Amino acid sequence: MRLDRLAVTDFRNLAQAELHPAPQLTVLCGANGQGKTNLLEAVWLLTGGKSFRGARDAELIRRGAAFAVLDAAFESGGRPQTARLTVGSRESRRPGRTVSLNGADRGRAASIAGTFTAVVFDPNHLSLIKGGPEGRRHFLDAALCQLYPGYLAASRRYLRVVAQKNALLKAYDITAGADLLLDAYNEAMVRYGTEVMQRRAAYLERLAPAAAANYRDISRGAETLELRYLPCCQPDAEHLAARLQGLRTAEQRAGFCLTGPHREDLEILIDGQPGKIYGSQGQQRSAVLSMKLAEAAVAGEVLGEHPVMLLDDVLSELDDARQTYLLTRIEDKQTFVTTCDSAAFARTNGKLVFVEGGRVRED
Repeated sequence: MRLDRLAVTDFRNLAQAELHPAPQLTVLCGANGQGKTNLLEAVWLLTGGKSFRGARDAELIRRGAAFAVLDAAFESGGRPQTARLTVGSRESRRPGRTVSLNGADRGRAASIAGTFTAVVFDPNHLSLIKGGPEGRRHFLDAALCQLYPGYLAASRRYLRVVAQKNALLKAYDITAGADLLLDAYNEAMVRYGTEVMQRRAAYLERLAPAAAANYRDISRGAETLELRYLPCCQPDAEHLAARLQGLRTAEQRAGFCLTGPHREDLEILIDGQPGKIYGSQGQQRSAVLSMKLAEAAVAGEVLGEHPVMLLDDVLSELDDARQTYLLTRIEDKQTFVTTCDSAAFARTNGKLVFVEGGRVRED
């Protein structure tokens, strides 16, 4: 997987910018607020139109413009490809995020998920450890959507059924045929939920040991990392159906779903203790980096080619030994790194790209 060219028009503060990345390391240099992370975000949108910062369409379009446009040339699946992704405002002729791939209109940008793959780290990803279960579920789901295109459809269908079931449970006593409807919704939750749970469980079987090995290397064997999947039940149709049936009366009283893949969690332990409570800032950052490096390695195994790495402000709060380890791990893979100080990358052969006021200058 390699990005060869990216042209950006009216994307956030980037009016017109063109990037020709190095085959391996590209270092985006500049002061805070100049547009470095915006460039990373533009690359990430090529994975299926989502913003890793959760931005809405209006936030992605430069003020006063009707569209933001990304034109990319990349190598994927052993051949050169092109993509043109457009983010249209509500007032534009084509609102929302749409894409064409190799000159063919593909409609919604999500339709090309899995064509161009990447792994992103930004400081907000510390919420994987510090935040609630929703962020950890999103981490798993975002990775799986790139690896298995059918997973996105199953996940969306499952969440749609959950929303419909919640609406029913809120108005259960005044809904005709509520019992039959609840049976139908539970059957659909089992059908789609089982696929979600089994994919998550299988993925973590591969991810957890790789992340643990990365963390052991980063800490030079001084600390350990453990990832534990906390499913709502055994990940199969029989156990999920039994779980839903067992909570049927409780859900009617509560007025919402009490179990299912949408309520699962991923436990992250550092030296056997919850990282959220006992991990230092440096340990938490090292843990998330270990998980991200493992995510990239697993994607490379599944897809047959390593995804592009996008690392935003990655060296902050890492000591020299951990910085050296990370720089060594990314040497032979296409990687984009943002920094306010390029001195740390003097020991690498990275290409320096300077970003200032939304303008991009390549050396």
